[in-house]
Amino acid sequence: MRSGTAQPNPTHLAHHPKPTGPSAPPFRPHSRDSPAQLRRVPPAMPSSSSLIQGISISVSDDEEATGKVRVRVRRNRSRTHVSASARRRRLLFRTARVGVPLLLATLAVSLLVYESYRLTPSHSSTLPPPSFADFGHLSRAARAADGPRKSCLKFLAPEKLQNLELPEIPGTNMSIKEVVYRSSLHHVEDDMPSHTESSRFSSFTGYQTLMEREESFKTKGSVTVHCGFYDENGGFQVSSVDKEYMRNCKVVVVTCAFGGGDDLHQPIGMTENSIRKVCYVAFWDVVTRAAQEEEGKKIGEDNMIGLWRIILVRDLPFSDQRLNGKIPKLISHRLFPMARYSIWVDSKSQFRRDPLGVLEALLWRSNSSLALSEHGARSSLYDEAKAIVKKHKATPEEVEVQLDQYRQDGIPDEKRFNGKKALAEASVIVRDHTPSTNLFMCLWFNEVVRFTSRDQLSFPYVLRRLRPPGVHLFPVCARKDLVNSFGHRRKVKPLVKDAR
Repeated sequence: MRSGTAQPNPTHLAHHPKPTGPSAPPFRPHSRDSPAQLRRVPPAMPSSSSLIQGISISVSDDEEATGKVRVRVRRNRSRTHVSASARRRRLLFRTARVGVPLLLATLAVSLLVYESYRLTPSHSSTLPPPSFADFGHLSRAARAADGPRKSCLKFLAPEKLQNLELPEIPGTNMSIKEVVYRSSLHHVEDDMPSHTESSRFSSFTGYQTLMEREESFKTKGSVTVHCGFYDENGGFQVSSVDKEYMRNCKVVVVTCAFGGGDDLHQPIGMTENSIRKVCYVAFWDVVTRAAQEEEGKKIGEDNMIGLWRIILVRDLPFSDQRLNGKIPKLISHRLFPMARYSIWVDSKSQFRRDPLGVLEALLWRSNSSLALSEHGARSSLYDEAKAIVKKHKATPEEVEVQLDQYRQDGIPDEKRFNGKKALAEASVIVRDHTPSTNLFMCLWFNEVVRFTSRDQLSFPYVLRRLRPPGVHLFPVCARKDLVNSFGHRRKVKPLVKDAR
């Protein structure tokens, strides 16, 4: 309890003696009536209101009795004036520090949800695949080219493609009117030994001499050339049923797989008109048939797998499977004697356009007879030779033999020919079967047999030597628009000779 009058504490006063000395301020007893008189004001202290507000004096009852005064100086916090723009920047910084990680996390979750949705098979994928035997009744939308890929080529509208017809057979105003293929003609015996050991000429190709090679490049009304199938026992045997089927094809899309190398990709993007008028033919050997049967792709009783008519080839003429593939690739006119047009597609690719529309866009519209893609990486055959050796696709010795012959024949190391690249990429070949084009393909095939099987090296040579009209080298983007490329799936197995 507090009393009305504070009593002095002797003990407390004993421990706190009064200040003495000349510098000590005079001691004044406490006064209850005027506590403000207890403040000690230094003589030099300015009387500022801010200073007075910064000093506080606490006096307890005991201190009143003892005369102790506790003085606490309160520090004023200086408040710096912050502009509105600085406050906005600070607010934006805090918002960004919190909001940016949140935004990135939201985007990551959204992307994850989208990818999981895209990769999840739709309900339609669980349905059984359509029967290709009844493929003609499928809607055009079901066979539309997959993906929104922008086209380099301008194709006709689907309505026009549906009614597209083959053009009339052109007149005979061409410089080459006839190509005669050597069959069992006698050859110069003195020249044969030089080829039997160092080249791959055989009873299938015939034994072309260097003199005959040079003579074949001289254009005239009638030209006699080697062009495969030299002897009926030379190899590449097909059944009589298959021969009859091939004889009835007017337009054909061709591919092949020997040695079990690649899968069979079904074509897409065609119209019902093309299904009725175009043959799709795939040449296989027994190794490829066995490999495809392991994948569940068995040839039907009608010799079909989807849209492809499978033709089984026996007694392949070359030990090099790549060279065997050049037969349907380069001399398809020898396999389809009545065909007017053919389109070659490598086995690693899926054909994704309407065949008649491709003929119209690449041949008929530009009055061309042969169309293939420019090379995507190089322009010179001599640069291509270096790349072939570097990638171990041929030995340096056989490449050098070919280049020596081409230099001797005056082929320059030029990167352009008639304004286009001098090098072609031949995974897609669109052509007619006129005498001029047939001669070009025969000479190209003979070069591949004589030298390396890399047809990129020999194409520029034949093009410069023969200079045929109507060769169309289309840009790389157009080739990518024609096919979907899947690459080679498995390594080609060695050749297996079949007993006939």
